[in-house]
Amino acid sequence: MGEGDIGGIGEFLQSRRARIKPADVGLPGLGRRRVPGLRREELAQLAGVSIDYYTRLERGRARNVSDAILDAIADVLRLDGIERQHLRDLARPGGTAPRPRVTSESRTARSQVRPGLARLLEMMDAVPACVMGRRTDILAYNAMADALYGFSAMPARHRNAARHTFLHPGVRTFYADWSDVAEEAVAFLHLDAGRHPHDPQLAALIGELSLESTTFRTLWARHPVRDKTYGTKRLHHPVVGDLELAYETLLLPGDADQCLVTYTPAAGSASEERLQLLASWQASTTPPVDTYDNADQAH
Repeated sequence: MGEGDIGGIGEFLQSRRARIKPADVGLPGLGRRRVPGLRREELAQLAGVSIDYYTRLERGRARNVSDAILDAIADVLRLDGIERQHLRDLARPGGTAPRPRVTSESRTARSQVRPGLARLLEMMDAVPACVMGRRTDILAYNAMADALYGFSAMPARHRNAARHTFLHPGVRTFYADWSDVAEEAVAFLHLDAGRHPHDPQLAALIGELSLESTTFRTLWARHPVRDKTYGTKRLHHPVVGDLELAYETLLLPGDADQCLVTYTPAAGSASEERLQLLASWQASTTPPVDTYDNADQAH
């Protein structure tokens, strides 16, 4: 990775070396070790590459790295599918091609939610749903998602999942499993950084969160990598109390940088009753579906 990039191949490989115990790969644990996990030379030997080449790779100075070498390193480090792709993204950050000039117009185009999708959100009146874009920006949300998260009451710049998770007041009470949500947000940002290592807005967001949150700094250094797929969120809502909601992340055809996120309760559960109560409360306030471009809010 070049200077100014935010992917961090060295940080990623060091964090993954630290996870592997020498005994796990058949190496004797001789004496006291200065670093946890595998040393560079041990990984290089196990992967069948020279220590000089591996060192250059970890420092971001290797060029035209082959799939075979990356696969060998991934095998030794026991990387999963998402981590393997992340390693490829970090090792091949666009080569020497000139970086595209990022303008406010191009950012707006990428952040725009299609009218048909905005209408779909509006018609999903019983299901909290939102569209998330690059950098965990919330690009659009429906009335139920607003009732659930209070998007319209937030400062516009906090309509970002990572900022909300680490900087929004009361968020640790709102999320029953806040530490899991926090790690998920950092893992998704790392994935985004690997795909877009030259993005100044993403670099600014990571810098802001690093300055404002000790927890973010600690998690960022661990380099978790995970895509947002599906799972369960346990929330404590100020109006209806505790909710347990399954979330699904649906990739949108035609725009790889956007996804539709929905939240549903189990049928017949207390959470379903409380979500219906929230819908009734929301109907009396009638918050509109909101879409906006976050590009103008970067700082």
